[in-house]
Amino acid sequence: MAVLELNGVSKHFGAIQALSGVSLALQAGEVVGLMGDNGAGKSTLVKVIAGNYPQSVGCIALEGRPVSFRKPADARAAGIEIVYQDLALCDNLTAAENVYLGRELRKGIGPLRILDYAAMRKRAGELFAELKSETRPRDLVRRMSGGQRQAVAIARTRLADPRIVLMDEPTAAISVRQVAEVLALIRRLREHGIAVVLISHRMPDVFAVADRIVVLRRGSKVADKPVAESTPEEVTGLITGAIERA
Repeated sequence: MAVLELNGVSKHFGAIQALSGVSLALQAGEVVGLMGDNGAGKSTLVKVIAGNYPQSVGCIALEGRPVSFRKPADARAAGIEIVYQDLALCDNLTAAENVYLGRELRKGIGPLRILDYAAMRKRAGELFAELKSETRPRDLVRRMSGGQRQAVAIARTRLADPRIVLMDEPTAAISVRQVAEVLALIRRLREHGIAVVLISHRMPDVFAVADRIVVLRRGSKVADKPVAESTPEEVTGLITGAIERA
């Protein structure tokens, strides 16, 4: 059974049709590369899944059970986490403090409860080790590379033990070495049985890590196929409209 199913999902903003009848199934431990030109509907689709926008038409199911998200907190409670392109990290805080941002651990009784920094650092360190990242819990985010920042953002999603992680352009504007680190992090999520939806304009990254490619054009799905059965040239044609469907 698919961990996530979208059936005929459409989304419009007034007269603007952002998504038109998109259906998609996502399996546990699967990485799906979501591709398309600017305005194709990729971010809108991810935000519908993440609870930022309610769909106008269609239904969403998790492990066969229909769900309706009114806000992002509903999606998070159902096991869906999202890593935005800007990562939403606080540069003045440590890696551990960012992992637990908004979910801080406390110790003590009643009004005397204080932040349990030791417990947060310990668990953050375990998550970084699990992801095989060199990031350390006490490291300040402002001193980190792009790859290390992604490790912090991904560790934050792991804290909630998610079933699905949505990633928006995680390899944009970082070095080749850091791209390799981020792709390795995505593979670690897959190894733990977590489904990943990867939005990216970088064709080599998608072909390096994805099991399946979904292409959107003008809000409609025009391709959904295993990476092994496609090519960068075909995907480029699908994105531009030179190829209608695949």
